Amino acid sequence: MSEKFQSTPEEREKVLKSYFRYGLDGPLDTFPSKEKRKYIIAQEIIKRFEKDTIYTEKEVNDILKQVYYDFATIRRFFVDNGLMRRSEDGKSYWIEGEDHGSKVESEQGTVHPLAQ
Repeated sequence: MSEKFQSTPEEREKVLKSYFRYGLDGPLDTFPSKEKRKYIIAQEIIKRFEKDTIYTEKEVNDILKQVYYDFATIRRFFVDNGLMRRSEDGKSYWIEGEDHGSKVESEQGTVHPLAQ
């Protein structure tokens, strides 16, 4: 994580309470404009995905729609900031797990390396 996105536990709690008024399992009120806040929010939302699981774009969208109406913005933020990986064809998405040397095979039989 970049140093510019590091936050204290107190700062993180304040941001999460401000943007998730109905609790962390509820919807997001708005996606912040400040990058540091976006990253704090994204770190919380990404917990709704399983590591080392291949998701279709539709599956990712369905999960994110429960959080925020502009799911594409959040999905793009995940990918652009390395929180989520996407296959070159844009059909598969995944979160890297603890074993960064492993590989996961999608339903289409395409192997996606989970190492950066």
